[in-house]
Amino acid sequence: MIDLAALRSSPDSFRKAWGDRGASVDVDALLAHDARVRELKTRAESLKAELNQASKAIGPLAKAGGTALEEAKAKARALGDQQKAVDAEREAVEKELADKLLYLPNPCLAEVPLGKDAADNTVASTWGDEPQFAFAPKAHWDLAPALGIMDFERGAKLAGSGFVTLRGTGARLSRALVAWFLDQHLANGYTEWAVPYLVSPQIMQGTGQLPKFADQLYRCKEDDLLLIPTAEVPVTNLHAGEILDGASLPLKYCAHTPCFRREAGAAGIGTRGMTRVHQFDKVEMVWFTTAERSRADLETMRGHAEALLKGLGLRHRVLRLCTGDTGFSSACTFDLEVWSPGTKSWLEVSSCSTFTDFQARRAGIRVRGTDGKPQLVHTLNGSGLALPRCLIAVLETYQQADGSVIVPPVLRPYLGGLEKIAK
Repeated sequence: MIDLAALRSSPDSFRKAWGDRGASVDVDALLAHDARVRELKTRAESLKAELNQASKAIGPLAKAGGTALEEAKAKARALGDQQKAVDAEREAVEKELADKLLYLPNPCLAEVPLGKDAADNTVASTWGDEPQFAFAPKAHWDLAPALGIMDFERGAKLAGSGFVTLRGTGARLSRALVAWFLDQHLANGYTEWAVPYLVSPQIMQGTGQLPKFADQLYRCKEDDLLLIPTAEVPVTNLHAGEILDGASLPLKYCAHTPCFRREAGAAGIGTRGMTRVHQFDKVEMVWFTTAERSRADLETMRGHAEALLKGLGLRHRVLRLCTGDTGFSSACTFDLEVWSPGTKSWLEVSSCSTFTDFQARRAGIRVRGTDGKPQLVHTLNGSGLALPRCLIAVLETYQQADGSVIVPPVLRPYLGGLEKIAK
């Protein structure tokens, strides 16, 4: 959520920032709405003061009784009714403003390149050479089923299109990736969490998924709970409504969870393979830090995600997202994409973002500053990493002419020393 005080003091900067994002926001209407809220607050406070004075005047008149007492009581009742009416109007107008603010995206940092959509993203770096094969490499949807480790038909039988099952060594390989990712994060000083996969709407609102992206979430209506689209949601909200100890920052958390996404209207949801699915596993990194160091911490987090791809020996690149492609809550994002030899395309496996104080303001996450006063923290998060596409890249990069797949050395200890996946 944006800072209303900042909007009042620098409305033109917000106009530009939202315009750069391609968002249409009536800033003048927002400011007028905000002014009306503050006007009603002032009026309510004035009436409260008048009511207090009128109430005090009743006491001295109580013994004498008569007309003066009745007039004093009538005045107090009238002032009380006026205050209640103004308070009710203030609450309604204040709620309307708060609801509007929930739909406003986070302004991007000044360094974020201008652009309309993904076509305007820029490549920040590329690592590794394109794998060379003496044969035509297969896509994972041919390679994995032939090995008996991936089954699309049974996934569809269980839940419909957009779901997949992993079998035998395929399931073990997925589990090995998760375990190795987590171990690498722990070595980098992260604290691992196991969190619920169902959360309340308020928790979704804290990180920005609600109300804007309600159509992309799976809901359990009877319990008013939602399945998480990413571990970012419960992990960031672990400290919702809290004041953190400044000496403890930055806090670095990681968690492995399944992720559930309806992706309503998404193009290609019914295409072959597991590139885009409704349920997938992901290891998430979440940081709580200060305004002074959040941008530098983003580079550190991004480095942790890149190190995983390098450890697996996977060719990848880093994209700097433009203003038009930066996510709703993010102020600056880097996407990590891995190379898919079977489809000769780049697949996103991580987004590393700083949200500045946008999520912290929504969730009420603060830190006590050096002056003793609470101030909002900055939150960051990044995938470290997303499983389906990492699994795709491993299978396709390390495939052999006979249809087998070499296991990357870093994963072999998690697979009992297995060096090759063969039929």
